[in-house]
Amino acid sequence: MNRTVFRLLAVWVVMWLSSGLAFAQAPASDASVRQLWQLLDYVGVDYGGAVAGGTVVSPTEYAEMREFSDNALQQARGLPANAAKDNLVAVVESLREAVLRRADGAEVAALARRANELLLAAYPVPVAPKLLPDVQRGASLYQAQCASCHGSTGQADGPLAAGLDPEPIAFSDRERAQSRSLMALYQIIGNGVSGTSMPSFASLPESDRWALAFYIGTLSNDDAMRQRGAQVWAQDAQAKAKFADLSALTTQTEATAAVALGADTARDVMAYLRSQPQAVANNAPAGVSLARSRLQESLAAARSGDRTSAVRLALSAYLDGFEPLEPVLSARNQPLMTEVENSMLSYRAALAAGKVEEAQAVAGQLDGLFAKAQAELDAGTADPTTTFLGALTILLREGVEALLVVVGMLAVLRKAQRPDVVRHVHAGWIAALAAGGATWAVATYVVDISGASREVTEGLSSLFAALVLLSVGLWMHQKSSAGRWQDYLKDKLSSAMSRRSAWALFALAFIAVYREVFETVLFFSALAVDGNGGALLAGLGTGVVVLSVIAWLFLRTSARMPIGKFFSFSSVLVALLAVVLAGKGVAALQEAGWLSASPIASFPRVEVLGMFPSAETMIAQAVVLAIALIGFRLNATASHRTRSVQKSV
Repeated sequence: MNRTVFRLLAVWVVMWLSSGLAFAQAPASDASVRQLWQLLDYVGVDYGGAVAGGTVVSPTEYAEMREFSDNALQQARGLPANAAKDNLVAVVESLREAVLRRADGAEVAALARRANELLLAAYPVPVAPKLLPDVQRGASLYQAQCASCHGSTGQADGPLAAGLDPEPIAFSDRERAQSRSLMALYQIIGNGVSGTSMPSFASLPESDRWALAFYIGTLSNDDAMRQRGAQVWAQDAQAKAKFADLSALTTQTEATAAVALGADTARDVMAYLRSQPQAVANNAPAGVSLARSRLQESLAAARSGDRTSAVRLALSAYLDGFEPLEPVLSARNQPLMTEVENSMLSYRAALAAGKVEEAQAVAGQLDGLFAKAQAELDAGTADPTTTFLGALTILLREGVEALLVVVGMLAVLRKAQRPDVVRHVHAGWIAALAAGGATWAVATYVVDISGASREVTEGLSSLFAALVLLSVGLWMHQKSSAGRWQDYLKDKLSSAMSRRSAWALFALAFIAVYREVFETVLFFSALAVDGNGGALLAGLGTGVVVLSVIAWLFLRTSARMPIGKFFSFSSVLVALLAVVLAGKGVAALQEAGWLSASPIASFPRVEVLGMFPSAETMIAQAVVLAIALIGFRLNATASHRTRSVQKSV
């Protein structure tokens, strides 16, 4: 058993390393997209200083514009294949051609903005801070790092400015500020500007670079603008729609916002929001609203032929919009929640198959279901009984599998009379509880852990646990069938429980518990929104008591059970747990977009048994069940042959 467990642990490490390498490659791709975005933005903003009325007014800057537009076209052509790539390249070619023929600055700026819009739509990268930027922190950093060149108020009059060639940028210049986005400032802070005295500040933490960008973005504004902007923001729904989230605030310029809001309103609103970014965060869509908007964006992408973006947005609609609401909605209307989940699965399957008309039909049904869910959630806070039952159900649903795995290991070790190894199992589940709490704290206060990341973690953990449990179940059944469990425990298991295998048990206990803890905490956080704190704690306490009773009954029963029957019963239980976890693991990876989904109409959804209405989850469970049954059969056959040989002798 030790060798099998360690082989499976090695497989687990390889799986995580593979996923880690995939994520490690993402920053390189993001960097290329960000660099192209910066080149295009730089041309759009600075071209007016090189050419005026078709005449070159600064040969040096014009040469730079030609170089940057050439590099932008080369980088655009080198991007990975994408349904929208050809259109993007065509716009960048038009931009380069406009620079070469010394076109009007407004035309060049419009082409650059259009190219950047297409770039981010085709190759999405993070364009907003993970956490709200601290503008006051940005002010302190500016005085320490930037004021010596750009001046304490951004007028390019710092003590070192006179000796610089070219001169530093005046951030207080209103004309340039109209075409400058926060994303552009962030990129320049991180990358610097080649050929100038502007160095890279990539060594600063990301949060500090965003804080600097936001503060610098305020230097062309005054208090009167910010006060007028605050008044507009409080009353103008169009302004709130224009800056629906931080991404909209960081990527838009005054010039682009002025098209919809007017020049003065756009200036004032951006002056206010750049100094008070929390106003945008408070206005950002969430929950059902976010799910509905992402669903429509996904459908629009599917109609345009961009299947990749359509699937990505569909996943976001579920993971970032709907999934956080599941605990509350489940407590109030379980059938509605199940219907939404099944419809989301059908929608993603239609997108993956390229069936746009079918996806559109399902999207229409989903929008109606989302409306019902919103009405259910808007009906008022849940009554204490509903909160209590929701908390109890969640804890039991998430905790039973982990409990049975841990208690099963403890029972085996007691049968083996190895109390010295028991502490490793206890250390495993205790460490998992602590790690789950720490993960929740980090995700809440430090970084944003996406829904996809949570599902990947749960999916891989579930599949790994299923593999380990399947191997353990077959091993236990083999010893039970062979009738040699007594000798094995006495002569083999006791001596084989080395330090290495003890840590393997620690790892299994940790993984079995950790995969449930974080999700449970998130669900409880969602239930806490209703304010029934007493009922929530009562549900938690009752769930803990029920789980404790289950653990006590299992340990007490196993202690009285003959060893042979214990091994036989436990092997079946462990194998069934492996089947359940296999279904849950595949379903989680489907929700994260790692695996495809082929919905099966009218198939029941029983999460406690790992049953989900898709062919992939059914096949996974059938494969694990078949392996267990075949293994049990082979064990029984081998045991029968052994007994026959012994009788003949």
